[in-house]
Amino acid sequence: MPKTKDKPIPGWAPGPMGQWMETNYQGYNAATTVEAARGWVRLLQDDGDMFVTLAGAMSTAQLGITLARMIRERKVCGIGCTGANLEEDLFNLIGFNSYTYLPDYASLTPEQEMALAKKGHPRVTDATIPEAEAMKPLGDALTAEWKKADAAGERLFPYQFLYRVIKSGVLADKYEGDPANAWMLAAADVDLPIFTPGWEDSTTGNLYASLQAKGELKTRVVRDGTEWFEEMGRWYEKAAKQTPGGIGFFQIGGGIAGDGPICVVPYLLTEMQKKVPFWAYFAQITDAHVSYGGYSGAQPREKITWSKLDVDTPMFDIHSDATIVAPLIFAYVLGD
Repeated sequence: MPKTKDKPIPGWAPGPMGQWMETNYQGYNAATTVEAARGWVRLLQDDGDMFVTLAGAMSTAQLGITLARMIRERKVCGIGCTGANLEEDLFNLIGFNSYTYLPDYASLTPEQEMALAKKGHPRVTDATIPEAEAMKPLGDALTAEWKKADAAGERLFPYQFLYRVIKSGVLADKYEGDPANAWMLAAADVDLPIFTPGWEDSTTGNLYASLQAKGELKTRVVRDGTEWFEEMGRWYEKAAKQTPGGIGFFQIGGGIAGDGPICVVPYLLTEMQKKVPFWAYFAQITDAHVSYGGYSGAQPREKITWSKLDVDTPMFDIHSDATIVAPLIFAYVLGD
């Protein structure tokens, strides 16, 4: 019998990876990791669903290896993420062979950093993303879609334009990574809703802004600002009615990718005066800690005061590295 405070799930038989976690993860953050994974399985068993948020650069950390499977196996009903995560999954797919790995990244000198910049290899921790091989092809394909929409009088969200690029096949012959590991391809296959607050904080968001500033686009073809939030409110209201077990919230990292979407519930309850349920589950993986005024490291129960969670909502607070913990939880839920 596992020593974690939660009980095993009746009728649930974890796979070898899950069994290893059940055996070895007996306390502290390890125990909470198992409990959060069990909670996800319970939510799905109770006819619930899970909304996942991705902060930072989880795509460049190769989270797609497990996240793509989670999406294809319908363990995820929607995603909130940074603009960087949207594009970097496709950058990785397109320019995979030109990425470089820098195991000594922490000791690079400013001069070495400048050499990377001049080479067109901006760094994300220990990986560099090749501008010519990865960023430019996607930017060119998106620009073509934006201009088509401009001419047709269409307005779409960032992820919808990326879905058009994916489904058109225009970049398929440039794929160097394994398409099975690209979570954006999986999301496009099932038309998963993706909400992206602060999309302008991304390479393709910068590109779009430049085209607007230079007058190359006559209309605002990308829906952004509060539009994504209003759309997510409509999505949540409809999804909650169709999901008897409720919708959970699994937050990877902090920042606006999670902080924005989680506010949809209090927005609907308070500003819109709608009768919707609280989030049915909450888990966060973060290396942030409780601080004066800080939110990313705030304890989950603080969210009760903001009408995001209920007093009996299952809550899991994992203080660890999301690049390690998230794939483990995904593997548990997948039965690996």
